[in-house]
Amino acid sequence: MNHDPHKAPVPGSGQQEKDSAPTVLGRGSYREALRIGDILRRETVGGAVLVVAALVALIWANSPASASYFSLRDFEIGYEPWHLKLSLGAWAADGLLAVFFFLVGLELKREFVAGDLRNPARAVVPVAAAVGGVAVPALIYVLINRGSPEALGGWAIPTATDIAFAVAVLAIIGSHLPSALRIFLLTLAVVDDLIAIAIIAIFYTSDLAAAPLLLALVPLLLYAVLAHRHRRFFGLKAPAAWLILLPLGILTWALVHASGIHATVAGVLLGFMIPVARSAASGGPTAGPGLSEVFEHRFRPLSTGIAVPLFAFFSAGVDVGGWSGLGSAFTDPVTLGIIAGLILGKPIGILGTTWLVTKVTRARLDSSFKWIDIFGVALLAGIGFTVSLLVAELSFGIESLHNDHAKVGILAASVGAALLASAVLTARNRHYRSVAAAERVDEDGDGIPDVYQGPGRDS
Repeated sequence: MNHDPHKAPVPGSGQQEKDSAPTVLGRGSYREALRIGDILRRETVGGAVLVVAALVALIWANSPASASYFSLRDFEIGYEPWHLKLSLGAWAADGLLAVFFFLVGLELKREFVAGDLRNPARAVVPVAAAVGGVAVPALIYVLINRGSPEALGGWAIPTATDIAFAVAVLAIIGSHLPSALRIFLLTLAVVDDLIAIAIIAIFYTSDLAAAPLLLALVPLLLYAVLAHRHRRFFGLKAPAAWLILLPLGILTWALVHASGIHATVAGVLLGFMIPVARSAASGGPTAGPGLSEVFEHRFRPLSTGIAVPLFAFFSAGVDVGGWSGLGSAFTDPVTLGIIAGLILGKPIGILGTTWLVTKVTRARLDSSFKWIDIFGVALLAGIGFTVSLLVAELSFGIESLHNDHAKVGILAASVGAALLASAVLTARNRHYRSVAAAERVDEDGDGIPDVYQGPGRDS
């Protein structure tokens, strides 16, 4: 019997025979792999800037000039009648992070509308793993802090994953993490962020004002309509649509902020309103980038290069009070709960949930990977920097001793998770290089690596 060599299973490609069990972490489309690779390359630069900003803040806050750092962070600016006279630290948390969460909304919608995760069978593993990676750290934190009602308010702090910090670690250790694992990590982080913003909206909203919230629906709905019909109503192509959408987005943000709901929620909602598919009005799929692509291209550098690093700068600065202060922090159950939640809870939740899904669905890992690879990615997901800092401030208040100790826990856990993940993933780098080499083979010369082609694959 003759076989087409291009249709035969490629070693390490994860292709299974028709009668085999469903595959977990199999490769998706080549188009999706390229897109995710591009996002992660940009996040790598942002992660490096983020780490530098946090280090500068930490050093400054513990230097003889520490008073100037806290004076800068607490300097207030803005229009008081509109409830917008905020400190620079609050502007970074409420305003700049809204840009970050806008991109989270864009990415999540794209994944489930046009990405690989539109397929429920492919989405179930990373989504379930993200839920496990949120639930187990929260449970561990609660168990450690069950004796203190005040400390229990920080239960959501160790539930987040910082994708920029995580991919910066990958770049530093020179990991050749295969595309399927990179997509798994990014999806974990994006779903993680969605859960975090839901937690913020539900559990960290105080003094809800109904009038501004209802008023916010007006510009939000108008924004949604014009996002889909900007060309029909104004004759604007996608690159110029921000001229009408940005003012409506800012107005929506301001009204949500005035309502008492954390303003970053507005960022996610605005991201959800942007159409993902390229419209027929613009000439169809080959007519050029759609609004989602244009906004992601324009706003991601602002988020990774300015918004998130500035937030980290204003949030990571904590006066640890020398060795005695560190000793006090590391005996506080808040600190211990965060460290245990991120370093232990994240890998237990992610790895355990993924294993459970394989048992329930009778699926098996793609032949390219072993469970140690999932464990390494799960450890990397324990880097909970940016959103964890935000939740800590919301939980305890910026001047609280618990907040200072929470920051120490977040920093210590993120560094610890990075070191442990580096040890595991570096040990697997030789295997990852061989997988990466297989992902570049294109024997038929059609521009698409052979491992991404075959029955049922959307290249």
